[in-house]
Amino acid sequence: MEKVNQTEWRPYLLRAMHEWMSDNGHTPHIVVNAGVDGLVVPEEYVSDEKIILNVSQSATKDLIIANQLMSFETRFACIPQTVKIPISAVLGIYARETREGISFENEHQSSGSDHSDEGASKRPRLRVVE
Repeated sequence: MEKVNQTEWRPYLLRAMHEWMSDNGHTPHIVVNAGVDGLVVPEEYVSDEKIILNVSQSATKDLIIANQLMSFETRFACIPQTVKIPISAVLGIYARETREGISFENEHQSSGSDHSDEGASKRPRLRVVE
């Protein structure tokens, strides 16, 4: 069967997991590849080319998880800032309290990087993030 202009599944899973975590009283955090073009985050909070962001309703204002871009207003060290994250840069979302969540394959990794499950399907996997 031929794929004809299918929409990307990642933003749908992000929205669903964010809603599920919020509905269950958990604090959703996202792990972001900070090396992706179009990312707007304070660089001083980037570590090992990644940044972890609290995307709970209490930590964000005007959170939008669109099909290509996630954006919101938040504060870093009491300074208000706008954050913009290409959806392809999101590596995973997890609940701070339980570490349960979902991780995505890094679309921006070099082909020479080592993968523990080479050849595995590119579907997301639920796992405990520690």
